[in-house]
Amino acid sequence: QVQLVESGGGLVQAGGSLRLSCAASGRTFSTYTMGWFRQAPGKEREFVAAISRSGGNTHYADSMKGRFTISRDNAKNTVYLQMNSLNPEGTAVYYCAARSSIMILTIIREYDYWGHGTQVTVSL
Repeated sequence: QVQLVESGGGLVQAGGSLRLSCAASGRTFSTYTMGWFRQAPGKEREFVAAISRSGGNTHYADSMKGRFTISRDNAKNTVYLQMNSLNPEGTAVYYCAARSSIMILTIIREYDYWGHGTQVTVSL
């Protein structure tokens, strides 16, 4: 089992940047594929990005490509989401998730463990 704790959210102006972190407990972090999801007010949770166990493969939602970067440091049991050129549509609670499988998937139900989320608010 793994516990996930997100941090780094906050208020940012449109066009700005934020870096989210997700710290994982346990000694088996490198065996999990990691993902970031977000949920805006009144909307369903959606996929943002995912990264393979080694960090060698990544996948992004189309609307995030070129602006967001997911990375991980297995020595620190941490996964990151660098978000650039943020716009108000980026206002959401951002969640970190882990799945104990080698495949990168975008489907919420395929992820086994979830953090409690961190709020990101993008103002005009």
